[in-house]
Amino acid sequence: MSGRLTPPSPATALRAVGSATALRGLRRSGRLRAAALGTALASVLVPALSACGGEAASAGGGTAALKWTSSYFPTHWDPVVGGSGAQFRELSLVYASLTRTDETGKAVPDLAKSWEYNAKGDVITFHLRPGLKFSDGTPVDAAAVKAAIERAQKQKNSALFGDLTSIKSVEANGLDAVVRLTQVDYQIPQLLGERVLQIASPKAAASPEKLDQKPVGAGPFIVTQLVPGTKAVLKKNPDYWDAKNIHIDNVELTSAPDASTVVSGLQTGVYNFADIEPSQADAAKKAGLDVFVQPGFNASNISLNVNKAPFDNDKVVDAVRYAINRQEFVDKLTFGYGSVTNQPFPKGYVAFDPQSANAYAYDPAKSRKLLGEAGYKAGDIKLSLVIPAEDPQAEIVQAQLAKVGIKVTIKVDKNWATPFFAKNLTFSLYGTTGRDSAAQTLTAHFGPNGPLNLSTPYEPAGFEAAIAKVRQTPLDSPDYTKVLQAATRAGLKSKALVFTYSSPNLIAKSKSISDLPKNPAHIDWTGVTISGGN
Repeated sequence: MSGRLTPPSPATALRAVGSATALRGLRRSGRLRAAALGTALASVLVPALSACGGEAASAGGGTAALKWTSSYFPTHWDPVVGGSGAQFRELSLVYASLTRTDETGKAVPDLAKSWEYNAKGDVITFHLRPGLKFSDGTPVDAAAVKAAIERAQKQKNSALFGDLTSIKSVEANGLDAVVRLTQVDYQIPQLLGERVLQIASPKAAASPEKLDQKPVGAGPFIVTQLVPGTKAVLKKNPDYWDAKNIHIDNVELTSAPDASTVVSGLQTGVYNFADIEPSQADAAKKAGLDVFVQPGFNASNISLNVNKAPFDNDKVVDAVRYAINRQEFVDKLTFGYGSVTNQPFPKGYVAFDPQSANAYAYDPAKSRKLLGEAGYKAGDIKLSLVIPAEDPQAEIVQAQLAKVGIKVTIKVDKNWATPFFAKNLTFSLYGTTGRDSAAQTLTAHFGPNGPLNLSTPYEPAGFEAAIAKVRQTPLDSPDYTKVLQAATRAGLKSKALVFTYSSPNLIAKSKSISDLPKNPAHIDWTGVTISGGN
């Protein structure tokens, strides 16, 4: 969730993420439970999905068929428009990237077989694998990489421009893509993976609108049928660089109906793979399904706009910080799978800052005292909490702030993304699936142009210098962890975000599907097999 050489206004560039895309990205991590939306979808999609299940069974006879139903079915299949929200996991069926992430979170080769920096650290050259092509026959070469980066920077509705501000230019020399940077930045191999730079055929991307309806990539699968918002049918790509390790022949990806029907659909074989909410995990286990916890970087937060009253008063901001009981979110929303957090990284992750772990602990008495010092009596502050769909998280915030005298009215706006990314809201909720580059996660939250920073162009004092030092530090430097945690600490001084809890990605699958690689936040089909039956 998310640079363009001359960044447009956030209102123009970031609203392209779209409310549905943002909603699906948030909902997957257990933060938004769009009950009303799910019910509406169920009435439309259940008959279609029943037919799809039968079609997959007959078409897949003797083949390994993945039947995946998802609560974050892509709104856009153009990766530049879709951005780096949770739907990147599904787009990675079609698109490959320069790098990908292994089980340790390290960038490893994908379309690029290797790369190296110059001595200064402001130029990186990616060496592409020879002989590759997109599914439309277009060569996978440095010109395609250059086109992909420039399109992500310049396309009017790009959701990725803010992730690419370190890139000044790209030179294409056959299979060598020379990326010149605006600053020393050793995060680039982490950044240009499948979360931020899924590479489309430049021929197909010449018409972004057509690409959005007929995706063309160089990934492990090829789309053969796409019903927007409902279903995608794919087949194995024989020209994928690692095709020998892809053992799935066909994929049917569908948009999940009401969450309550997913487990029964898995039991009956309508699906054999699904992302699920924590509330469904116990039922899935009892149904004899495999339930596994996929490592991730999910974190929910309360977003404040410090450019608008009453949050232009630091005492009010601190009052909200002390009014939040993070444990209540965990207890009521995660069914034992989540944990409290006051930062965008899980405990134990390299960027998690132990020194900040206990900042702004729950203290409602202190919260009320600060409100009094700011000149407010109980009931004086009335806020609208604007969210994209019904969400029990909002009700918890409402109740907790009521205890300190702040009255909150919950307002559901299905077009929420437009005012949020235009920074027009005062008070909202957001969640993130993180980035493979910790520095990019930090800038997305705390940077002056960060898409998750509702208070743009505000940034906390000292953050700019701290994040620059991270970029200047090689990932294998003995000082990297210390430098990175210092940047997290600087970012957490931000008055624009109050983190609440983290919930992992939960997957339920048929036992016929073998275990997946535990790559943090990614779904990787390399080596995965599907045996007969469900």
